[in-house]
Amino acid sequence: MKKLRKRIITVVGLLLSVALFAHTAVLLGGGARFLALTQENGEIVSGLPEQKADCILVLGAGVWNGSPSPMLQDRLDIGAALFRAGAADTIIVSGDNSSEYYNEPLAMAEYLVSEQGIPREKIVMDYAGFSTYDSVYRAKEIFCADSVIVVTQKYHLYRACYIASALGMEVYGADAHAREYFGRHYREARECLARVKDFFVCIYQPSSKLLGEKLPIKG
Repeated sequence: MKKLRKRIITVVGLLLSVALFAHTAVLLGGGARFLALTQENGEIVSGLPEQKADCILVLGAGVWNGSPSPMLQDRLDIGAALFRAGAADTIIVSGDNSSEYYNEPLAMAEYLVSEQGIPREKIVMDYAGFSTYDSVYRAKEIFCADSVIVVTQKYHLYRACYIASALGMEVYGADAHAREYFGRHYREARECLARVKDFFVCIYQPSSKLLGEKLPIKG
C-alpha cells in the first residue's frame, strides 16, 4: 500500500509539474507583442504597430438575446477603433454558430456596422470559431493571414497570441478589458486549464473543424 501511495504521489507530482511548465510557457508567450494603446474619445492615438497587419481578429464571447455581451462589446469597440486607426483593412469576427438561435459572428458584424460604422464589406464572418485555437488557425489557413492583431481581454490574450505564434504568424495583442465582468474567477480558473490544453494542441497542430476552402482576405 505504501509503495502504491508513493507511486501515485510521484505521478501526480509529475503531472502537476508538466502542467505548470505548459501554463508558464503560454504566459511567457512565443514572440507576441501586446500593444500599449492610447485612446482619446474612443479613438486610438498611439501604440499601433509600425506595419499594417493583414487583419484584426476579434474573438467571440457571449451573445445575449442577439446582442453582444459587455465583454464581447468591449472587444468589438477596440477592434473598430483599431480599424479606424488604420491598423488593418479587414476585421475578422470569429465565434460560435452552433444553432439557428445562437450566432456570435452575425451579432458581432451587425454591432460593428450599426454601432461603430464599420463598412460591412470590411468585415469577414468566421462561423467556425468554436474555440480559440479554431479561430486563430482559420485566420491563417482559411483567410491566409500572415500577420494579425488579436483582440480579447488580457486574461485570454496570452493564450490566443501563443497559438498564433506557434502557427507561425506575426501577432500583436490588443487588450479589450474595459470594466469588471461577471464570472471573473470562474473564467480565470478555466483559462488556466485551457492554457495547458492548448500548449499541447500547438505541439501537434491539428486541422481546425470545418476547414473548407481558402478565402484569402488579401489580394
